[in-house]
Amino acid sequence: MSRSNRMLTLAIGFAVMAPAYGIQAPLSLDKRPVPKVVELNSKGAGYLRLLGGPPETVTMRSGLVVLAPGKSVGKHNTENYEEVVIILEGRAEMKITGGETLKLPPGYAAYCPPHTDHDVLNAGDETLKYVYVVAAVPNP
Repeated sequence: MSRSNRMLTLAIGFAVMAPAYGIQAPLSLDKRPVPKVVELNSKGAGYLRLLGGPPETVTMRSGLVVLAPGKSVGKHNTENYEEVVIILEGRAEMKITGGETLKLPPGYAAYCPPHTDHDVLNAGDETLKYVYVVAAVPNP
């Protein structure tokens, strides 16, 4: 087998097996994310997408969430993502299933690890506004 055929075989093998090991190919020059500014104005809506993932970002997704007093986003799982929740206005509780409840006043952030069931609840008397950011975690 010639050197070029060995290199091609190696490259194809890497491309096929890399995702199984959590390895991502580098983004091509024409698909790389670009810097941007996003206004944090939900205009009365309960949710505003800020970053939608590839190709807009490498792995990150984020949004602005607005909840009325006593409301929650509903129990969900982070799966293969880690998440940070940043409280802009109001008071929140992040309830970790089978774990503790994290109390979050304005100006605080909470981290939620991958594969964690949780819920975010407006625990105050005012509207809750927060930004969440999730990013994919490579497979071990």
